[in-house]
Formats: sequence, structure tokens, C-alpha cells
Amino acid sequence: MRSHDYISIEEQYGAHNYHPLDVVIHKGQGIHVWDVEGNKYVDCLSAYSAVNQGHCHPRIIAKLKEQADKITLTSRAFRNDQLPLLCKEVCELTGYEMMLPMNTGAEAVETALKCARKWGYKIKGIPDGKAEIITCENNFAGRTISIVSFSTEDQYKDGYGPFTPGFKTIPYSDSAALETAITPNTAAFLVEPIQGESGIIVPPDGYLKAAFDICKKNNVLFMVDEIQTGLGRTGKLFAYDYENIHPDVVIIGKALAGGCYPVSAVFSGKDVLGVFTPGDHGSTFGGNPLGAAIARESLKVLIEENLIQNSFEMGSYFRDRLRAVTSKHVKEVRGKGLFIGIELFAEAGGARRFCEALMKHGVLCKETHDNVIRFAPALVITKEEIDSVMEQVSPVLQMD
Repeated sequence: MRSHDYISIEEQYGAHNYHPLDVVIHKGQGIHVWDVEGNKYVDCLSAYSAVNQGHCHPRIIAKLKEQADKITLTSRAFRNDQLPLLCKEVCELTGYEMMLPMNTGAEAVETALKCARKWGYKIKGIPDGKAEIITCENNFAGRTISIVSFSTEDQYKDGYGPFTPGFKTIPYSDSAALETAITPNTAAFLVEPIQGESGIIVPPDGYLKAAFDICKKNNVLFMVDEIQTGLGRTGKLFAYDYENIHPDVVIIGKALAGGCYPVSAVFSGKDVLGVFTPGDHGSTFGGNPLGAAIARESLKVLIEENLIQNSFEMGSYFRDRLRAVTSKHVKEVRGKGLFIGIELFAEAGGARRFCEALMKHGVLCKETHDNVIRFAPALVITKEEIDSVMEQVSPVLQMD
């Protein structure tokens, strides 16, 4: 079958909750993917940063096959020989004391929310049913009912009420607003170090540190959502590393398993994650041996192949190349590491048409918030490959 055949079938039988570019991908390797007709593309989205290590990284695939031949799932009713080692290695890598594994990013966020509320009641002493969690405008943390309850995107909420109470929203990158919003019933502040879905919005230097200090002063948990920004995407292991802070709770997912399996996690200190007791929270697939083995290898690839430093260096080079393009459409190029957004002027006619044009030139990107093109290639990308991508990007950004 050809691309149009697959597209027709999906349109007929699949729910229309996405509006993908009309490329039907058949295989991938490193930064490249191929469609069913054999056309080659540079993937500059990396499955929303889930494929930081590159498509089908041979070490990760080998570990997947090796573990799949042994055992894939035990549930948490029994122990397995991979989860303990993943917990240990994550904690040693990050400097935290405990890790709780889940599957998707949204599940990890829900885990953090539950943990924060329970900590608020059991440790901080907030009256039952009164816990508040502060979030930021234009956040994105998933699609569950509770998570869309604190979204400020109208479409994400349309038709899904009634919503979960207990959330308070403040402007992003405004530490004064955070201090004003905190009450004795505030359990936690949940923030993205860089807002990805909102358009690669980078806060001013010092914002995270100021927010962290405010939380510490008020006995409020500082929780960072590093699902997209973490694990090397921004040129550091975590984006919060740029401000030399140690958040109370960190949420990760996506690249934790190199795009080969859904694995997410929450890590924190024993004083926080220790509020969970047997039966409080769980997941049939969370912490399964297949996912844990894949995640262990994915983390080793990031560290041993120096992908985090490569992200820092190549990200700086890529942004410089993009900023050098003369285009009446480009308002701003921003980001950290290989987490880059090109904001277009409203008069440009929207980012979608540029992404469609780039697709025809062999470069896959995706628009976000109408006027931003997101660039997030795998962290294995080289300077020569960026130069090759720019040969296609430059003329597209200059088109009428």
C-alpha cells in the first residue's frame, strides 16, 4: 500500500484527535525516518523528545530483544530483577533517594499530584480536602481530567467538565505572582522549566531559582515537569540544572526509554515519596522488567555516548544558524540545547504551512500554538547534519 491508502484507512477507522502531517513513516534510524515509498526525512521532532537517543538505537534495541526473551511483565504483585537496578541507577544519577515508576508522562504527573496532596495532609498538616497546587498559565502536562483541569487552553477543556478542584493558576515566569498565590493550604508548585507545548517559552534566568527559594521559605513542594525538557534535551541532564537547584519532586518520561517503550517516573526524597504505603498507588505495567531494562540502557546511552554535551553544543550551533537566516516571517528563535522554537509573525500565515513545506524538502517538524515551529532533533545529530538541514530550512523560511 502507498501513503494515501494508509491515510484513508486511518481517517475512516481512527478517532480524529490528531492532525498529523501526511507522511506515513515506515522505519527509522538515528535522526532519519523513511516513509512507505522510501523517501528519507530528517526527524526534527523526535516524537516530542521521546527519541533523544535516536530512532532504534542499536544498544537499546538489543537490550529490548534480550529482555523480551526472558520476561516482559510480572506486575508489581511480584518483584523482578530489573526494577531495583533502575531505581538505584536513577537515584545515583540524579541525587534523589526514591523513584516511583509509571508508564506515560501523564501518569507520572498524576502520581506527583497525588503525592503532593498526601504530603500536604500527612506531613505539612493541611486540613483535609483543602490542599492547593499552584500551576502556570499555558502549561501542558497531559490530557487526563485532573490535568486538563488546570490547563488554560480552552480546547483541552472543552466538553470535559466538571473539573478537578484544588488548582490555582498564575502567570509563567512571575515569581512575585507565585509568592502572592501561596497560602497555608498550598502543598506544591508545579512548573515546566521551559514550556514546550506552549511554544518553547524560556523563562528569564533566575526565575526557577527564585521560585524554588519562595517554595522553600513557605514549606511548599517545588515540582518540575521535565518530561520534555529532561534527559539531555536542553543541553543539561535536566533543565533545572541551569539554575543549580534541587527540586523536591522531578517528573520524567519520554526519553527515559529512548522511544522504545513507555516508561515514566517520579523521583524525590524519602520524606515526600515515603507518604505512599502499599495500596496507595500503583500500575499493572509500571516498573515492569521489560521497561526497566530498556530504561537502564537508555540512560547509559545518554551518559556514555556524551549525548547531553552534544545537545548543548549542537543546540547552540543550530540556533545560531537559524538566527542567521534573513526572513520577514521570523520573529524570534529561542530555546536551550536542542529544544528550539522559531516564532513567526502572525502575518506569516501560521506555522503549519512551513512545516508542510519542510516535509516536502525532507525535514519533519511540527507547529505548536499556531505560530511556532518546533525543532527537536535526536541528540545524536552532528554539525554536518545540521548544515544539511539548514539547506532546506533557509529557503522555506524565506518563502512568500
